[in-house]
Amino acid sequence: MKKVFAVIVMLMLCVSSASADVVLQLGFENSMSEPIGQALLKWQELLAARNTGLTMQIFPDSQLGNKTDLIDQMLLGEPVMTLADGAFFADYGVPDMGIVFGPFLFANWDECWKLVASDWWKNECEELNKMGLKVVTSNWAYGERHTLTTKPVKTVDDLKGLQIRVPTNQIQTKGFEVLGATPVGIYTALQQGTIDGGENPLSTLYGRKHHEVAKYLILDGHVLNYTNWICSSMWFDGLTEEQQKALVETGNEAGVFNNELQAKANDYYLDLMKKEGVTVVDPDEKVLEGFRTKAQDFYKEGKLFKWSDGLYERVKEAMK
Repeated sequence: MKKVFAVIVMLMLCVSSASADVVLQLGFENSMSEPIGQALLKWQELLAARNTGLTMQIFPDSQLGNKTDLIDQMLLGEPVMTLADGAFFADYGVPDMGIVFGPFLFANWDECWKLVASDWWKNECEELNKMGLKVVTSNWAYGERHTLTTKPVKTVDDLKGLQIRVPTNQIQTKGFEVLGATPVGIYTALQQGTIDGGENPLSTLYGRKHHEVAKYLILDGHVLNYTNWICSSMWFDGLTEEQQKALVETGNEAGVFNNELQAKANDYYLDLMKKEGVTVVDPDEKVLEGFRTKAQDFYKEGKLFKWSDGLYERVKEAMK
């Protein structure tokens, strides 16, 4: 009788284990109130509706640690996910991916999405996969990155000598150097009044209250910043085929929803900034051409970034 009972218990445990959900913990630095946070709720909902036994838990505001912490966990096979961009991937062993963060690479979002759908991008993602990081979805707009300054900037020449706060990576640092600015990586400096400006999407500039210090905004859109959601290649490979498909397809679907929210948010935050005393310059095509011309020097620095030969030309062809 005891043996029969033991067998029943074991069978029950097996059934329980087999039916238990696989839980993916998604951590990111933004707040849930931002468009990207709302889109993640949509992704969570879409994934749950597939009923594959894969569920998502969302942790905003760096609750699970910073990007580097999460990627370290991914490389160990942990079930975590975060967002990262091409400039970051360049530091993780796939240097060609860094070009997507170059200044004025994209003329519009259509070019961006064509590149994401191209064989070139798929091949780059496969190279990253070999490093242990799986790109699940890439069709998420993080936003157009604009420049907010303490002094008026109406043309690219007005950037000369200005100290502009940028993320501390080689790609973005060099990107502003070729435009004539002096890039600095001190996060709190803008609030302290020791530098001349910063750059980011409008929602981030407003959310971090940079506009309270810097009152001049030029809508240069120097980077059309799309982002990618990544997880452990090892963990992803351990999912069933159904779960893999569900995660990728719902991620792409949520990306479309995110992009709609981002477009509306741009108008919203721009209106708020104007109401709060920010002078906005919306440059015409001639002014933007001046920015693009100077930006071309960036793409001559392939050796500095360890890019493969002819990368710029291949990327421009892939986005046609």
